[in-house]
Amino acid sequence: MEEIGTVKSVQGMFARVSVPKKSVCEGCTAGVCKPDEQAMEIEALNKAKAKVGQKVRVVVKTYTYLKGSILVYGIPAIALVAGAVLGKEFFSGSFKDIDPDIISAIFGFGAFALAFLGIKIWSLSAEKKTGSSPVVEEILE
Repeated sequence: MEEIGTVKSVQGMFARVSVPKKSVCEGCTAGVCKPDEQAMEIEALNKAKAKVGQKVRVVVKTYTYLKGSILVYGIPAIALVAGAVLGKEFFSGSFKDIDPDIISAIFGFGAFALAFLGIKIWSLSAEKKTGSSPVVEEILE
């Protein structure tokens, strides 16, 4: 995935790049953009050593994009189903006065919430790693 944008600021090894907002941005799972009305800001590894105001090409690796999609959509979905099954099969017997479907729903949504919490904690530590960051590949001007 490639984007063309303008460097807004440079801080150490990273550049904040403003790229035009597209309709595809609404479904993005990379989690590195800060939405604005007309543009998105991406924090990218400044491999090309671009300076403020320069037009650049930013590349997000396909592997990173797919990994982000699986994390944001796949793991919570699996946790929801697994929590619901575990709640109904193993814990409904412990709560005999409550409908097993309610127990299933509580455990399913609980596992779903825990999965999102785990992903958020993981993403905070992964944010510091440069291997999963978008990269400023070249200066276009």
